[in-house]
Amino acid sequence: MAQKLKIIPLGGLDEIGKNLTVLEYGRDMIIVDCGVGFPEEDMYGVDLVIPDFTYLTQNAKKLRGMFITHGHEDHIGSIPYCMQQVSCPIHGTAMTNGLIRLKLEEHRLTDQVKLVTHKPGDVVHAGCFTVEFIHVNHSIADAVAFAIHTPIGTVIMTGDFKIDPTATGGMTNLTRLGELGNQGVLALLADSTNVERQGYTPSESVVTESLDRQFKNCNERIIVTTFASNMHRIQAILAIAHRYGRKVAVAGRSMENMLKVAQELGYIKVPAGTIVDLGATKSLPKNKVVIVSTGSQGENMSALYRMAFSMHKQIDIVGGDRIIISASAIPGNEKAVSKIINELYRKGADVVYEKSEGLHVSGHACQEELKIIHALCKPKFFIPVHGEQRHLQLHGRLATQMGVPAKHVCIAEIGNVIELSAKTCKLTGSVPAGKVFVDGTGVGDVGAVVLRDRKHLAQDGMIVVCVNISSQDGSVITGPDIITRGFIYVKESEELMEELRNVAMEAIERCHRKRIRDWTSVKSAIKSDLSGYLFKTTKRNPMILPVIMEI
Repeated sequence: MAQKLKIIPLGGLDEIGKNLTVLEYGRDMIIVDCGVGFPEEDMYGVDLVIPDFTYLTQNAKKLRGMFITHGHEDHIGSIPYCMQQVSCPIHGTAMTNGLIRLKLEEHRLTDQVKLVTHKPGDVVHAGCFTVEFIHVNHSIADAVAFAIHTPIGTVIMTGDFKIDPTATGGMTNLTRLGELGNQGVLALLADSTNVERQGYTPSESVVTESLDRQFKNCNERIIVTTFASNMHRIQAILAIAHRYGRKVAVAGRSMENMLKVAQELGYIKVPAGTIVDLGATKSLPKNKVVIVSTGSQGENMSALYRMAFSMHKQIDIVGGDRIIISASAIPGNEKAVSKIINELYRKGADVVYEKSEGLHVSGHACQEELKIIHALCKPKFFIPVHGEQRHLQLHGRLATQMGVPAKHVCIAEIGNVIELSAKTCKLTGSVPAGKVFVDGTGVGDVGAVVLRDRKHLAQDGMIVVCVNISSQDGSVITGPDIITRGFIYVKESEELMEELRNVAMEAIERCHRKRIRDWTSVKSAIKSDLSGYLFKTTKRNPMILPVIMEI
């Protein structure tokens, strides 16, 4: 009986980010992308969210390679954490591998991981899979789609893409996608991020024209913030600055790293004498300075945030500075971005942002571009990826409009096993999958219970009850003392604090009368009585931690 191809998404469905997809056939397995997600508001203290790698570690002997579509964090950010658990070659384009190398150096993994660099058109053999690199447009250089040739047919994974006829480096290779479509495509997995938007995504050249307008006739210092990974835009900023006789300084570690990699690989051509040290800008006239900064998403410790709140060691925002925010807020970051914009206005800066000017275009395909890909590939089966539930459902409907039978559209969830044969596509089970939280250097040690406690503390605060009890007769020697954090201001609530001591004392004495010497039971009684009293009197439910010392 013929083997079936398994496609297993371990991230990137019902969410934006954390993209990771496994393809498995017989004894061979490959991974496409390995990204991070970013914590939601209620994930207190969590720095990053990575996929659950359990299934990969269970099948480590099958792994033949990891293939990366492009260098954005939601596609490469989890690689160091994955490579600490499994081992396989990583295949990517030059820019993508340059960024991966920075991550591996940070985690001291460069000697353990084999990076293999390819260019569009290259074909890689990995077990029974043959992976073909296909050039696509995106908001970062060197992005590719993959045509994965398997024993039962060809699977096309678009990665993040759009169709930009005027893009630096050429348009998405529609010709090759059309050839593959004519040869027969078993399944298409396509980017769903912008499926809600009608029409076409504007070209990056639109932004270049808008930036030029902002530079023209401006006699003040210009500070531009954008995504560090958007090398095409940074190249445009350098060229425009040079045209108007301005020097460019870079602020922010990620921007500096990205510029370094892009220059080394030849993706950015810096006009001679244009880039200067950040400190040197102080001695230059305002109308001769451009600062390219991180912070387009309102990140707390980014360069623009520190400038806005007077925390930056070298740059202070002054009245008249023109701040250009050449990015749109990622969903969830709107408040943080608004906070920075408000502070910049408070300092007298002239703030120009995407809502009021054409200073940003998406890197993802809108409906008409998606239709073009469907029309060219003519897939037998369609699996929408890279989106929340509404994106996946809407993309499924778009596929049926383009001729894919509804029963051939497979909308999956993280961990689902999608089994493909030459004639069928169905969900057949699930594997371990989900979210693993990274907090500082700890990976996975913050789980649902810890997050629930952190949420509880953040919402209602904490009360600690300390009491010293005699080991001989169980009587109270000192206490109970009440300590609160994040619940009430003690100096203004002496009456309530005294009542809490009385309630705790009554619980302890009740246990003493009943000759209960099991301290766990005594703690439970204190906690129960205090909790009931507090909810009745304050309608709050703080965390209560009784501490009993036996003397």
